[in-house]
Amino acid sequence: MIHKTILVSLTALVIAATSSFAQDSHKSGPFEGAKANTGYVTHTTEGGNSVLTLSDDFKAPDTPDPHWQVVDSNGNTYLLQKLSIKGGKMNRKITVPKYVPDIAKVQIWCAFAETNLGEATFDQPMK
Repeated sequence: MIHKTILVSLTALVIAATSSFAQDSHKSGPFEGAKANTGYVTHTTEGGNSVLTLSDDFKAPDTPDPHWQVVDSNGNTYLLQKLSIKGGKMNRKITVPKYVPDIAKVQIWCAFAETNLGEATFDQPMK
């Protein structure tokens, strides 16, 4: 009987956590740009941290040095992690540093050519 009570409690806890996680998810508009023009980005809060995740249909631009870059509501830009990593893989999910006050746009930035390859905008800045 005790095991059954514990199992039911844990199940309820998992459902509540999943529901709260789903409510804290915000989807951007589509990426628009010369090289990054597929997919979108999702903002979530995990453990008090802002997390950005690229959609499965996002295609990495074929450029030498693409990076994640975010723009806050005041227009300040923050160059973050490199998008492509060893082994032909991609940083599809990143944790935004605490010093970034909010996120109005997510850009894919080519650090080599110093140009915006495409950006996705949120309806409201994400905190």
